[in-house]
Amino acid sequence: MDLGLTGKRALVLASSRGLGLGIAKALAAEGANVLLVGRSGDRLAENCEAINAEGKGKAEWVWGDIADDNFVAAMVNAVKEKLGGIDILVNNTGGPTPGTTEDMTADKLDTFFQSMVLRVITLTNALLPQMKEQGFGRILTVASSGVVEPIANLALSNTLRSALVGWNKTLATEVANFGITANMLLPGRIHTDRIDELDSANAKRTGKSLEDVRAASLKTIPAGRLGKVEEFAAAGAFLCSVPASYVTGTTLRVDGGASRSI
Repeated sequence: MDLGLTGKRALVLASSRGLGLGIAKALAAEGANVLLVGRSGDRLAENCEAINAEGKGKAEWVWGDIADDNFVAAMVNAVKEKLGGIDILVNNTGGPTPGTTEDMTADKLDTFFQSMVLRVITLTNALLPQMKEQGFGRILTVASSGVVEPIANLALSNTLRSALVGWNKTLATEVANFGITANMLLPGRIHTDRIDELDSANAKRTGKSLEDVRAASLKTIPAGRLGKVEEFAAAGAFLCSVPASYVTGTTLRVDGGASRSI
């Protein structure tokens, strides 16, 4: 299938590693020009070099910390200077610290709300006028399967990412007639550094070995294994594609069947 992404311009947040990098690679493999964002210049530079060596879509990078107050303005300027405009926005943020609802202090809620919700919404609003004017846009927001089935000891993530579900659905209805889609992509247990970090935290919290924690988690996944970043990224590339123009306001799960909700 031709995804129609050749020459499309994509800004991919939190793309120095993990799911964000996977989506950036998948878009570039389809011919899109991608702008990677993160806090590790060395890693971003290496990622861009690898993508550019493939000879398909081009990759550039810009340093950015979504927790900074000037993040949105910096990204708008970077899009203008490095991409010359925007067709695709991939909203992706790091996860908050594990913990229960009782661990959700006012300070923690405020801190992570700023980086996981507020910046996503304000950056999207800042880039929407360009998409409306050209009559094409793809907004993809990476969240978590915790928005459909809350994950134990991830109360902050379950709460804040769920706020984006209502926002995304509302946004999708408001911009559909401009040729813009807005979808959410929900990873289950995709094997990234984040999964390793969470499993280690669970092992420490429960007193179990890391191997036992991992084995128990695999039993909850009908596919019987962790997902691959490439599998997750392929779904993201499709949602950003031209053929997906009639898919909007959705939350797509990539979780090996782990979520028991309908």
